[in-house]
Amino acid sequence: MDSTFSTYTLISKNLTRTLEMTQKEPVVARETKYYEENIGNIKSIDDFVGDTRIFNYAMKAFGLEDMAYAKAFMRKALEGGVEDKKSFANRLNDDRFVQFVTTFNFAAKGEAVTASSDVKKPVVDKYVRQTLEVTEGADNEAVRLALYFQRAAPDVKSVYGLLADAALTEVVKTVFNLPTEMSSADIDRQAKTIEKLLDVADLQDPAKLDKLIKRFAVMYDAQNFVATSPILQLFADNGYATSLDLSMTIMNLKHGG
Repeated sequence: MDSTFSTYTLISKNLTRTLEMTQKEPVVARETKYYEENIGNIKSIDDFVGDTRIFNYAMKAFGLEDMAYAKAFMRKALEGGVEDKKSFANRLNDDRFVQFVTTFNFAAKGEAVTASSDVKKPVVDKYVRQTLEVTEGADNEAVRLALYFQRAAPDVKSVYGLLADAALTEVVKTVFNLPTEMSSADIDRQAKTIEKLLDVADLQDPAKLDKLIKRFAVMYDAQNFVATSPILQLFADNGYATSLDLSMTIMNLKHGG
C-alpha cells in the first residue's frame, strides 16, 4: 500500500481531474443522472424519503450514507427544519444533519425546495467528493481522513467545532501526537490543550491547511506503516526517533514538492 503522504499529495495536486474521473465512473454517473432527472419531481418529505435512490444519493452527498436506513429518524429531522434552534436537527450536535436539512428544507420552503439550484449541482459535487473519499478510504482510512479534513476543516469556527467532529479530532490528535485518553477528559480541558497547539484561523489558509494535513499524513504513516515504508524505516532503525520536519522534507524531495 502506498503511503498516506504520497497518496494524499497525488490526489490533492490533481484534485479537479480526479473528481472528474470519479464522476464518470459508471455507478456514479448512473446515480447522478437519475438524481438530476428526478429531484425536481420531489414535492414533499414523503416523496423525498419514499424515493430510495434520490434519498440515498442525498444522504451520501452529506456523509450520512450509514444513516440511510433510518428513514423515520431523518423524517423527524426534516419535519423539524432548522429555523428553531431547538429543532431535532439542531439538537443532534452534528453539522451534517443541519446542512442536510438546510439544503432540503421542506419545512420552510415546501415543494419549492427542489426547484432551487441548491439541491442540484452543489449536491452532485458533494456526492462525487464523498465517493472519492470513501473509495480512497477503502485502501487507506488515513487518506479518507486527510481528504475529509481538507474539505471540512475550513468551515470550522472554533476548537469546539473540531472536537464536535470525531474525524477532525482524530486528525488533530495525530498531528500533535495527543494521547487517545485525551478524549475522555473534560471538553474544556481538551479545548485548552488544542488551542495551545493550533490556531483555528489557520484552517482557512489553504497553504497552512495543506501543511497541517501533510504533517498528519507523515505522523500517521510513522505510527502505522514504518515497517513498510523504506524512508520512514531509516528513522526507525536502532530506536532513533523520527524528526517530523526532516521526514517531511525527505518526503517532499521524493515526490517533487
